[in-house]
Amino acid sequence: MKTKKTLTWAAALSLMSAPAWAAQPVPAGVTAAPGAASPQAAKLAAKAMARATTPAPDTFDLPQLLQLAQSTNKGVEAAQANVDAATAAITSARAYPNPQVEVMYGRLSGKQPGVTSGNAPSYAIVQKLDYPNQRNLREQMAGRGLEASEAMRQGFRSDLAARVKTSYYQVLRRETELAAAREDLNMMRQIQERAKVRVNVGEAPRYELIKADTELLAAQKTLQTAELRVDQAKATLRQQVGGVMPARFALDGSLGHAPDMPPLATLRDTLQASNAELTQRRSELERAKLGVDYQRALRWPEVAVRASTDRQPDNNVSQIGLVMTIPIWDRRSGPVGEATAQATQARTALEAREFELMQELDTAYRQYEIAQAQVTALESGIVREAESALGVAESAYRFGERGILDYLDAQRVLRSARSELIAAQYELQVAAIQIDKLMSASPGVNTAPASSMPDLPNLN
Repeated sequence: MKTKKTLTWAAALSLMSAPAWAAQPVPAGVTAAPGAASPQAAKLAAKAMARATTPAPDTFDLPQLLQLAQSTNKGVEAAQANVDAATAAITSARAYPNPQVEVMYGRLSGKQPGVTSGNAPSYAIVQKLDYPNQRNLREQMAGRGLEASEAMRQGFRSDLAARVKTSYYQVLRRETELAAAREDLNMMRQIQERAKVRVNVGEAPRYELIKADTELLAAQKTLQTAELRVDQAKATLRQQVGGVMPARFALDGSLGHAPDMPPLATLRDTLQASNAELTQRRSELERAKLGVDYQRALRWPEVAVRASTDRQPDNNVSQIGLVMTIPIWDRRSGPVGEATAQATQARTALEAREFELMQELDTAYRQYEIAQAQVTALESGIVREAESALGVAESAYRFGERGILDYLDAQRVLRSARSELIAAQYELQVAAIQIDKLMSASPGVNTAPASSMPDLPNLN
């Protein structure tokens, strides 16, 4: 019986080592004999030639992607155009009223003796006077509008950076899952080969091979799904960055680099001071308050200087005076009431949004703490214990003390723990991105070091 087991494991080791020997490169200067090349060696040579002729994809890191997105995204151009329009509005607020020129043509016809007949044109110019307080209010309102536009632009840039970061880490997550799926597939192939050898020599029942074949098919399906998800994540990232990215690209980065966050109280103070949306709403509130004062200032009578001259055939008449609009019937009660209501609405919207953003910050910070705790627990305990359990199950299966079901269960536990670790690392990055977005931070990348995902066990 001992000799039989020795032959069994020798055959298993031969089957497992055959693909590795076939994949080794042929030393330089060694020529294969005609007809000695196997179909598998020919396929490997074809793949090597394809890799040599196919150009390597462009590699991007997160700062490069953020720079591309900020420089090519059409939404950034639209936000900048909005700022330019607000800057031009300040120039319009500073402008003086244009004068009005009147030119009248007439003819004087005498009805009595001694009255000279002839042409009698009339010329007049009217210059409206602008009150200094009204000009100052208009200029201040335009300045608050510019501040609101700049805050809106900053908010859009922060939102765009958050979307690019999220898509970037989504690609890294899917690529990590793809690498794990490939490791699982290689592991299942080894298990299937071992089960096949044991069934062929009669050391195990046939259901072990059927179970191994089923798990192998499931691993192949998981690999195909992971490849599709990588393609979808890359398409989403390319859509967020813009059309300047090539169709084939690679990313430089790691999903396990978790950023460090300051205490929640510090983040709340930063949110109050630097959040772009709050800054925009505060500027809009100040502009609405100034609008109330401006409408009240328009109650003053409008004054204009008028100079005219009438040229008659025998004399000229020149006049200069004031034209005043007296607000008797219209005291601008409607515009003042409308501006007051808009100011109240702006104040209420600011208070409501401030409360909502504080709640969002608390939620994001709690999510960050939960994800960080999950990553720490999975990295330091669960994944390593699953690796140890898989090693024990492998040894027990190798020496015939346990069946293939125990081996597959241990491998499935490790796969589940590893998947949870990848998901927790991604959720940690998403929570940090959400916090940066609430802070309206400038587009950048967190580079705080952290532990990466532990290496997968090798069953070779």
